[in-house]
Amino acid sequence: MLDSAEQFFRRAIETPSPSGYEEPIQALVREYLGPSADAVRTDLHGNVIAVKNESAQPRLMFAGHCDQIGMLVTHIDDKGFVYGQTIGGWDPQQLIGQAMTIWTDSGAVPAVISRKPIHLLKQQERQQVVELEQLWLDVGAKDRDEAAARIRIGDPVTLRLKYEPLMGRTVSGPGMDNKTGMWVVSEAFRRAAEKKLECSLHSVSTVQEEIGLRGAKTAAGSIDPQVAIAVDVTHASDCPTIDKQQQGDIRIGGGPVIYRGPNMNHGVVRRLIELAEKASLPYQIAASGRALPNDANVLQLHGGGVATGLVAVPNRYMHSAVETISLDDIDHAAELLALFAAALSPKDDFTPRVG
Repeated sequence: MLDSAEQFFRRAIETPSPSGYEEPIQALVREYLGPSADAVRTDLHGNVIAVKNESAQPRLMFAGHCDQIGMLVTHIDDKGFVYGQTIGGWDPQQLIGQAMTIWTDSGAVPAVISRKPIHLLKQQERQQVVELEQLWLDVGAKDRDEAAARIRIGDPVTLRLKYEPLMGRTVSGPGMDNKTGMWVVSEAFRRAAEKKLECSLHSVSTVQEEIGLRGAKTAAGSIDPQVAIAVDVTHASDCPTIDKQQQGDIRIGGGPVIYRGPNMNHGVVRRLIELAEKASLPYQIAASGRALPNDANVLQLHGGGVATGLVAVPNRYMHSAVETISLDDIDHAAELLALFAAALSPKDDFTPRVG
């Protein structure tokens, strides 16, 4: 991995991108992809699309969503405490005691979320799971006027963004879901653009995946791909309490995960596996018997159907402040996608056949 690529990833993790508020990170994506692309555009939905060989066939679309879960300010009370609702799927227990940031037009406002100290909890309260409605953001304001001078209803909120290197090539922080996927498709595009391509390559940093796979749907509508690969995170099962019998044996550092199942085109899956083995790239296999809750879902169903694959990055502690991934896994995932783009030609036909 080039130092510039690793720095791009770090900057992405440290840049806010709650669903619907992705402009800051999309500016970063445009900056990174500009030198490699024939064209880079932002559509009306906010997707950033980098293009190479636009007139060629077939059209290959890479999709990695850049949005992260967050919160939205909905109320400021008389004492200056701030309340909000969630953007995307949160476990409220993950929010207790967290440092947060409210992203306002005038800049970042630090905040904290906590609850009544354990010393003051009644016995019944100690046994209850905390609901989101019982939590608030404390910005240190003395009253509503002081808080409202900086904060408006509708301002987005994230966990305090940080990039924390752990041992080896492992890193932690909020937003690995799915800035890892966005990084993979962006870096794969950069690497593929250096090769001789026969296909038309469209790499998309998609928006609003966390609230309904929305960006991938609109981006596919404008690109109209014949082949697509989505990149997202998946649950690593190499930590305590995760059931390998249901989730599979998925390990951080074991390589990108290639999914099999009805949401994937079998020909695309076979090609990914063949390319990984030929290049001696580590990879893992996972299976899902249902339509997956990520961009692969809507890509497969676009128009008359798209030959779709899913490559995933193993991630521990998803949708938390300490999501953890391996830099080697995203590096290998980017290389695999670049190889796929370089191997794709007008002769390829991924139509399912009998026999």
